[in-house]
Amino acid sequence: MNDKIVVDLNADLGESFGQFKIGNDDALLNIVTSANVACGFHGGDPEVMASTFASAKKKGVAIGAHPGFPDLWGFGRRVMPFSHDEIERILSYQIGAAQALARYAGHRISYVKTHGALGNMFERDPAVATAILNAVERTAPELPLMAISRSHLERLGRERGMTILSEIFADRAYTEDGKLVPRSEGGAVLHDPVFAAERMVRMVKAGAVETRTGKMLPAWIDTICVHGDNPESLDVARKVREALETEGVQLQSRF
Repeated sequence: MNDKIVVDLNADLGESFGQFKIGNDDALLNIVTSANVACGFHGGDPEVMASTFASAKKKGVAIGAHPGFPDLWGFGRRVMPFSHDEIERILSYQIGAAQALARYAGHRISYVKTHGALGNMFERDPAVATAILNAVERTAPELPLMAISRSHLERLGRERGMTILSEIFADRAYTEDGKLVPRSEGGAVLHDPVFAAERMVRMVKAGAVETRTGKMLPAWIDTICVHGDNPESLDVARKVREALETEGVQLQSRF
């Protein structure tokens, strides 16, 4: 590769709640460069948030607020009937909580990334994307926002002049129009670490998302996500990092 490609590698972490443990956060923090930390609505609680922020600080990992719907039972992956104004306030509430606990832990929130159903809605619905942008602009205008590549949030955020980091997914399949395959469909989540890693190399080098049939659709790529709640998450993250570094891609936080 002639020109150095630099990408961020992020994971959704801090999603345990009380006595219920989800994922392997400590191990993933040794691999990723940014951590999207749940803010207590779909997962996480003050203890989990503070300890995750402190661990990330110790390991030199950037942290972001990862707000979602107030849906512990459904892990934030169910669409809930909130108005756009209510979505703005739900997000603002969680961003504030994350900033406070990050400060308490000696770290700082560097960006915002919405979770689950709320995150997927902005991919296809410009009104939801607008509500998310409004919340960040009014609550923490200094913070960049992660947005799914080729989504309404990415487009509208850039039109507003906001700092947008375009995100692709190592462990999710893409439809033929470049959208994430809904989790309700078979094959939406990828479980083979080797396949995921090889696919990420192809996508990063091409600057494109790869659909289920192998079509490559041009896309901005600033950061790659590995979900932290899958059994294969640790292996996927490790293989993706190894494969990209072997190809000369530099893994580095963008914050």
